[in-house]
Amino acid sequence: MINKLYDKIKKFLKENYKFLIAMVLLIVLFYYEFPYVIYKSGGTINLDNRVIIDKEYKEEGSLSMSYVTAMKGTLPFILLSYVLPDWDLVKVEDIIDNGNYDEAMEISKEYLNEGIDNAIIAAFNASDYSITIKNEKYPIIYLGEEAKTNLKIGDEIVSINDQKISKVDELKAYVNTLSKGDKVNIKVVHDGKEYQRYAYLYEDTDKTLKIGAAFNTTYDYETEIPVSVKMKSNESGSSGGLMMALAIYNALTDEDITKGLNIVGTGAINSDGTVEEIDGVKYKILGANKIKADIFFCPEENYQEAKKVVDKRNLKIKVVKVKTLEEAIEYLNNYK
Repeated sequence: MINKLYDKIKKFLKENYKFLIAMVLLIVLFYYEFPYVIYKSGGTINLDNRVIIDKEYKEEGSLSMSYVTAMKGTLPFILLSYVLPDWDLVKVEDIIDNGNYDEAMEISKEYLNEGIDNAIIAAFNASDYSITIKNEKYPIIYLGEEAKTNLKIGDEIVSINDQKISKVDELKAYVNTLSKGDKVNIKVVHDGKEYQRYAYLYEDTDKTLKIGAAFNTTYDYETEIPVSVKMKSNESGSSGGLMMALAIYNALTDEDITKGLNIVGTGAINSDGTVEEIDGVKYKILGANKIKADIFFCPEENYQEAKKVVDKRNLKIKVVKVKTLEEAIEYLNNYK
C-alpha cells in the first residue's frame, strides 16, 4: 500500500516537476518580501464622513487629508521602482528601528491616536465651543535597545511598585529614587485591560535611571458637543492632524470655510494648534493632484519641497504653508 502510494507520488513529481518549479518561483516572485519598502504617490481621505458630530452642517467644498502609499518589497515592485520615476525604494532599516515592521505599525497607530486627540482639542479651542481636559495618558511608543523589560508598545503605565503614576515626570522622579539594576513591577493598561509588567533599571549617559521607554500623550476630555473621528484599522500616523482639525472646526462653525474649494493638506498638529513637519510631502501632493485639489496646506518646513514638485510638474495646485491651525482658518476665511 505504502509502496504504491510512493510510486504514484514519484510518478506525479517526475511528470510535473517543471510546473511545480514554476509555481515555486512564482510564489517567491510575488510573495517573498525583501527588506525594502517602496514609496509611491498616495491618495486622499475625504473627512466629510469621518468627522462624527452631533450638529448639522453643510459643506460646499471638501477637506481631505493626503497620505503616502507604501508597499512591501516583493521582487516585481522592486523592479518597477527602477523604471517608474515616482516609485522610491527604501531599505526597511532606514525607516524602521530593528527592522520590526509590526512594531512600527503599532507605534504609528499610537501617533494616530495622539493626532486625533490633538486635532479635537485644537479645533474646539479655535471655536466657540468648550472642551475640558479630564486626564492625560501616556502610552509607550518606543522601547530602547538597552531596555530589559516586557513592556509593550501601547502600554499605559498605571503604577510602579504600587506607586501610582499619573505624569511622566512622576515616573522619572520615582525611578531615580531607586538603584541601577533594580527590578521594578509595573502595572499597565493596554486596550482597556490591566497587565503586570517588569523592567530592570539602567543608567543613561546623563547618569539618570531609566526603564527604556518613550511616551506619547493622549487625553480624556469632555466636549460641549460630542465629536469623534472615525478611522479605519489600516490607517495610522500623525500627519493628518491639521486637516482633521480643520474638518472638526468647520463642523463646529455656522459658516462653511471651504467655500466650494477642494482642499487637501498634511501636517501633524499639537494640542495648542501648532503645525509640525511631516515626511513624504512629495507623494502626498501627487496624491492631491489626482483629485484636482485647489489648495494644498502643508507645514512651513515642507513648503519648499512641495512647491518644487508643483513647479516641476506644472500642477494647478496652490501650495499654502501654515504654522498654526489659526493661520489655515484665517487663510480660508479671507479667500476670495
